[in-house]
Amino acid sequence: QVQLVESGGGSVQAGDSLRLSCAASGGTFSDWRMGWFRQAPGKEREIVAAIHWSRTKSYYLDSVKGRFTISRDNAKNTVCLQMNNLKSEDTAVYYCAADLTPGSNSFDYWGQGTQVTVSS
Repeated sequence: QVQLVESGGGSVQAGDSLRLSCAASGGTFSDWRMGWFRQAPGKEREIVAAIHWSRTKSYYLDSVKGRFTISRDNAKNTVCLQMNNLKSEDTAVYYCAADLTPGSNSFDYWGQGTQVTVSS
């Protein structure tokens, strides 16, 4: 059974940084596309960043480009999201997700989420 466990959320001031981590277990992590999503109160969940299993391709939501960086360590089964210059609009619950099906456009497994609160 695939399990994803996020950590690293918290409450910070605008302009600060946070690093989210996601530890994966239960399968061949190095084969998976990994992503970070977020959901703010009253809003739909949106994808923030994603990274190919080979680390050669990544995707970022326009509003986080230049501020957030997704990375993965296939030896440690972890994926991280470095968030710099945080803004109040980044406040949300952040979820780690795994896409186990090559070529698919959906994610199969989700973590429990970690809260990020940015005060202006």
